Amino acid sequence: MKKILGIFGLLLLAPSVILNIFLFKKNQALQEGNFVTEVIDGDSFTLKSGQRIRLSNLYAPELENCGGKEAKTRLESLILNKIVNVEIFSHDQYNRPLALVYVGNTLVNEVLLKEGWARYDGTPNPKRDILKKAYDSAYANKKGIFSSLCISEKPEKPNCLIKGNIQRDNNAKTYHFPGCSEYDRVLVEKDLGEKWFCSENEALKEGFSKAPNCFGKKY
Repeated sequence: MKKILGIFGLLLLAPSVILNIFLFKKNQALQEGNFVTEVIDGDSFTLKSGQRIRLSNLYAPELENCGGKEAKTRLESLILNKIVNVEIFSHDQYNRPLALVYVGNTLVNEVLLKEGWARYDGTPNPKRDILKKAYDSAYANKKGIFSSLCISEKPEKPNCLIKGNIQRDNNAKTYHFPGCSEYDRVLVEKDLGEKWFCSENEALKEGFSKAPNCFGKKY
């Protein structure tokens, strides 16, 4: 009788064991698919599954701009060759998933914003307020791209005083020179691709046009 009960118990246990093995392998496959094989720049990367992911609520400088390489290096240190947890909330204009990305309990998006290696955007998700707070802290404390590394109040060359400015809402490129009404208020934010020019011709060749508040004035 005991033998029969033992066999019956094993038969009852077998489906549970098989289910646990199945779930373990499924979870293992999911984790392996979330293994980061490449960091593309400071806000996007590729998983082993082939899926490209973009970090939500932030945009890092382009690689050719000030802070771009530093942002990429920092993201590599956080996620490259590691398994990440990805929470997707929406997609960008290139149909890349926008996600909150975790390594263990560390929210990668928050780290990059808090250290000043990216600018904030208000994409709706449950962590938006936390991410905005991280960004505000970096900006207030002049960290990363908000430091003198990328925010330039004085030109590299003494006689190159023309400020090239890029509008964030429409990417319009304009330039300001001494005498323009907005000149003193304009900062050169090199992480956005803004720069100093030595002449109006130099600015025009790079696609910048004279700012409206400068018309009627000569440099």
